[in-house]
Amino acid sequence: MNDFSHADIDGKIKMVDVSGKKETLRTAQACGHIILNKEIISRIKGNSIQKGDVLATKKIAGINAAKKTWELVPLCHQIKLTNIDINFKIDEVENKIFIASFVTGMDRTGVEMEAIAAAAVSLITVYDMCKSISQDMVIGGIKLIKKTGGKSDFIRDS
Repeated sequence: MNDFSHADIDGKIKMVDVSGKKETLRTAQACGHIILNKEIISRIKGNSIQKGDVLATKKIAGINAAKKTWELVPLCHQIKLTNIDINFKIDEVENKIFIASFVTGMDRTGVEMEAIAAAAVSLITVYDMCKSISQDMVIGGIKLIKKTGGKSDFIRDS
């Protein structure tokens, strides 16, 4: 018997059939960071990046990414999302922007991929908007922090 849910008995990929599951409240949180230089941090804080408001744009990009995850990730279900939020914290000591995404939905499968996509695309957007100043930026630490609903919950230690 095959224990991998995205493969049939012949080992070929397939979309998981969730039609027999109940719709329940699903939540997920993901995070990541981008390391920048002091000039970029200063210009983001002063809203003086040539492309516009980096912090507002990264939020819109993250929300859009969560909504379109099913189009980007093969075999991912289209989920009824009920809330998406993207928060950030600027650390001027380490020259980092930390981003956290929070996604909620009412469906038959989880919203983890949507939360991860939201965090990742928010960070990619910061990179894109700041690359004319310097391309010496590093995106990292993208991970699922927490998920609730469904068969099991998950909370990452630390």
